Amino acid sequence: MSDTFDKIREVIVEVLKVDAAEVKEDTRFVEDLKADSMDQFFLIDGFCEKFELNINDEDARAIKTVADAVTYIDSHLK
Repeated sequence: MSDTFDKIREVIVEVLKVDAAEVKEDTRFVEDLKADSMDQFFLIDGFCEKFELNINDEDARAIKTVADAVTYIDSHLK
C-alpha cells in the first residue's frame, strides 16, 4: 500500500468512523461506506488538510472511490 493510501485511509476512518479494514482501494464512499453529502464534504476537506492542497468542487465530485482519491492526490502533489 502506498503512503498516500495510508493517509487517505486515516482521514476516512476519522471522518466516517469506520474500521480501517473496510477501506480498500476499490471502496466507494457512498455505496460501500454510506457517506452522505456532508460526509463527502468533510472527507474532501480532510484530504485537503492532510495533503496541504486544494481540491475544487468539480474535481471533488469526481472522487467517488478511494482509488480516485489516491490517483487525484498523487497527481497533484508532484
